[in-house]
Amino acid sequence: MTMIDKLNIVKQRFDEISDLIIQPNVISDQKRYVQLTKEYKDLRSLMEKRERFIELTNNIEEAAAIISDGNDAEMIEMAKMQLEEAKNALPKLEEEIKFMLVPKDPEDSKDVVVEIRAGTGGDEASIFAGDLFRMYTKYCESKGWKTNVIDLNEGTSGGFKEIQFEVTGEDVYGTLKFEAGVHRVQRVPQTETQGRVHTSAATVMVLPEADDFDVEIDPKDVRVDFFCSSGPGGQSVNTTYSAVRLTHLPTGLVATCQDQKSQHKNKEKAFRVLRSRLYDMELAKKQEEDAAKRNSQVSSGDRSAKIRTYNYPQGRVTDHRIGLTLYDLQNILDGDIQRIIDGLSLVDNTERLKAASEIF
Repeated sequence: MTMIDKLNIVKQRFDEISDLIIQPNVISDQKRYVQLTKEYKDLRSLMEKRERFIELTNNIEEAAAIISDGNDAEMIEMAKMQLEEAKNALPKLEEEIKFMLVPKDPEDSKDVVVEIRAGTGGDEASIFAGDLFRMYTKYCESKGWKTNVIDLNEGTSGGFKEIQFEVTGEDVYGTLKFEAGVHRVQRVPQTETQGRVHTSAATVMVLPEADDFDVEIDPKDVRVDFFCSSGPGGQSVNTTYSAVRLTHLPTGLVATCQDQKSQHKNKEKAFRVLRSRLYDMELAKKQEEDAAKRNSQVSSGDRSAKIRTYNYPQGRVTDHRIGLTLYDLQNILDGDIQRIIDGLSLVDNTERLKAASEIF
C-alpha cells in the first residue's frame, strides 16, 4: 500500500468524524463527543500533511513532464528547480507522516497531576524537590500551561517533603510523561562543613488526569476525613476543618487537598486526584507490558527507576535512559528542559514506529 493510499484511508475517517461531531445524538453523548473531537483534531493535522504530500508529488510529476517534453529551455530550467525542491522536501515530509500514522497514545492529550516527593537525603532532598518544582513550573510557564498547587508539605530547611500540583494545557501528559521516575542531585549541601558532595534524590510522578467516565468510584469505597489546613491561607488556617483526605478502601490509595478555603472545593479536587491515581495504577501496568514488548527504557511502568542526575560540581545533567548529557545545569533548572524531552520523545517515537513497521 502506497503512502497516498494510507492517507486516503485516514481521510475517509476524517470525513466520517467531521460528519459525526455535528450530529445531535453524538453531541448529547459527552464521552463519545469528547473522544471524537480529540480524534478530529489529531487527524486534521494529518490532513494538512496529506495536502502538502499531494502538492509535492504533483510538482514532481509536472516538472518531470516538462523536462521530458524538452521544448522550452527556460521552462526546463524552472522545472528542474521545482523538481529538486520537491524531491528534497518529500523524504522529510514522508518521515513526519509515518510518525503521525503511528497510533497516538490516547492519554497524551490529558492534563496531569504532578507529584514530587523528597527521597533519600533528608533536608537536602526536600530542597531538591523544591528545585524540581521550580524547574517544572518555569517550563510550564514557557509552554503557556497553567499550574495549580493541590497539596504540599514543606521541608524543615526549605523546599518540600512532598508537593502535588495540576498542569492544564495542550498535550500535557504526552510531554511530561517521561519525567516520571527518580531524579538524583549531586552537590555540596549548605549544611555540609567539609565541602563534600552528597547525593540526594526525589521521586516525580506524572498522573494523567482522569475524566469522570475514565474511572468510576463507588462513594461507599471511599472514607472521607476532614482536618484543619496547615501552611499559608490566612486566618481560617487551623481554625476550620476545610482540608480533605480521601482513602480508597479497596486499594488503600490516599488523596489529600488543603489548597482551597472551601471544604467542598477541596473535596472536589481530592476526588480528581484519587481518580487520577486509580487511573494511573492501571496505566502503569499497561505501560510496563508495552515497554516489555518494545524493550523500551524510555516509557515504562517502573516508577522506582533512576532516570536523571543533576551534577552541580560538573554543571551537567545526564538522562540515563538515552545517554544524553548536557553541560547546562543552571538553564535546565530554570526550566529549559525541552531538549531533554525532545530527545526522549524521539526515542519513544522511533520505537513506536519500529513496533508498527508492518503498517508501512
